[in-house]
Amino acid sequence: MSRYYYDLHLHSCLSPCADNDMTPNNIAGMAALAGLQIAALTDHNSCKNCPAFFVACKRYGVIPVAGMELATAEDIHLICLFEELEAAMAFDQALTAHRILIPNRTDIFGEQLILDENDDVIGTEEYLLSNATDLSIEEATAFAQSFGAVVYPAHIDREGNGILAVLGMLPEKPVFSAAEFHDASQIAAIQTKHPGIVGKNLVVCSDAHYMADIPDAQNAVELADETYSVAVVRRNLLSWLRAGTEESRAV
Repeated sequence: MSRYYYDLHLHSCLSPCADNDMTPNNIAGMAALAGLQIAALTDHNSCKNCPAFFVACKRYGVIPVAGMELATAEDIHLICLFEELEAAMAFDQALTAHRILIPNRTDIFGEQLILDENDDVIGTEEYLLSNATDLSIEEATAFAQSFGAVVYPAHIDREGNGILAVLGMLPEKPVFSAAEFHDASQIAAIQTKHPGIVGKNLVVCSDAHYMADIPDAQNAVELADETYSVAVVRRNLLSWLRAGTEESRAV
């Protein structure tokens, strides 16, 4: 068992309203400086900067996780994390059919840059990534899970796009095994108000859109990691998020 400090909700310059300085290499480098061992790139409705992020994380000794912050038809944000980069990219492509294609206003939302492993621009996303898809929360969860993703609601302690703010409760379906908080100090109060959250695996993440938003290592999970490899740690993290095991626990 080893303790791994994490941040599982980070945005690159592909996400609307994220700073152009949020390049794959800058994020990986800042994560390493902050003392994070695991970092997930979760751009809005896209995984297109994940390949470059994986290369950057290898350079800096950070375990990368390919992810996405998916916006449902109800405008609820879900975190989708993948064990394999290839599965994330296949999901990215499949999700295109469910996006509502509104041209991006670069003067308002930014350029939505797609970068390579050297942080060179290789493309831009023409359509706004932050708007809702046509998938309901149940459909979105099942769709991502069909590609092997672990799926759970993002920043449930926030008003904007949080499942509790939108629905007023944690729904019976879909059943989530985990949930994300932005502010750890809100956990006890929200668990009291919404008992259905008790017993779920909870993570606390930054939702960073700017370099200064990436905090020093604060939140950790203990994972079995013998025999150690990046793939083993990533697999055991996702296993914990899905169901939890006696061999892993949040600290």
